[in-house]
Amino acid sequence: MSGGDYGNWTYSEYLNLNELLALQGEDRGVSADEMHFIIVHQTFELWFKQVIKELSEVRDILGQVPVPEDEIPRAVEHLGRTTEIFRLMANQWTVLETLTPQGFLAFRDGLGSASGFESYQMREFEILLGLEDADRIGGMDPLETFRRMAKRGEEHREVLAKLEDASSRPSLAESLMLWVERTPIMGSVFGSDNDQESVMQYVDSHLEAHKGICDAASGSSEMMAARMKASHESAISFLKPDGVPSRMRAGLLFIESYRELPLLAWPRKLIDAIVELEESMVKWRHSHARMVERIMGRRIGTGGTSGVDYLDATSEYRIFKDLWAVRTILVKPQMRPELVNSEFYGYHSTNE
Repeated sequence: MSGGDYGNWTYSEYLNLNELLALQGEDRGVSADEMHFIIVHQTFELWFKQVIKELSEVRDILGQVPVPEDEIPRAVEHLGRTTEIFRLMANQWTVLETLTPQGFLAFRDGLGSASGFESYQMREFEILLGLEDADRIGGMDPLETFRRMAKRGEEHREVLAKLEDASSRPSLAESLMLWVERTPIMGSVFGSDNDQESVMQYVDSHLEAHKGICDAASGSSEMMAARMKASHESAISFLKPDGVPSRMRAGLLFIESYRELPLLAWPRKLIDAIVELEESMVKWRHSHARMVERIMGRRIGTGGTSGVDYLDATSEYRIFKDLWAVRTILVKPQMRPELVNSEFYGYHSTNE
């Protein structure tokens, strides 16, 4: 349709309904059960397309140096919408659960080796988010399957090229942590004179407070004392890997510790939005595994995977590990290091 027709479209023309509604397998005589199966998975792929669009916007916003402050709320909105999409998709599995085991077996053989494992959009949004190969089951290469499939024709080669392009770009996780690294800590700006010293003082002060809490909780039990000692050693390893403070993690700790500061309001909301997004993804994967177990038990998957065991393992995936880990080492407000340069963050005594 030409650009001159824009605004004069009918509802069906605007949505390409004729084309869309011709894609559910009626031409090959599918049953109601199989059409249901197809529609649910086609809907997932449509949502995946939207997820990629939303997350690409967030990645590009955070990839700027510096990130314009007025664009952070827009990033939070994109993340919030993506979270709601994953919640919707988690509930969508309940529709598929109306398919009985016998109903699925009636057309399962027709799937051949086709598997959700071959969803290239799922691989694309995992890459975009920043899921590391080392964190995948067996450290698998997510592109290996698509390299093999590329031999089947041009369409598959285009898919591979798209995934390779996604792999070559910075991920959302990388962009996020580089942005967090530039967080002003105790009024000290990233890259400024004496910044390293300021960050070191902050980290050491926090660790001292953390040690005090661990010591107080040790009590008379040797087992509890050992646990508290291990907890503190873990905090040291997190904030000072190789003995040197990580400014990324220190920035994250600062945002989480001083959440009430006006200047940190939107950074805190953005971090919360990413944690909420990852939580919704974990729940979506878990719901997928339970749906499959309910319908097909512990059968081998159509793509040769271990089926439910594979899906359960993917629900253990974590991308934004530091955002979760920092919560383990927080201390209560009255024990955190005293804030320096409070006016820098728009905080005054009258706010107390």
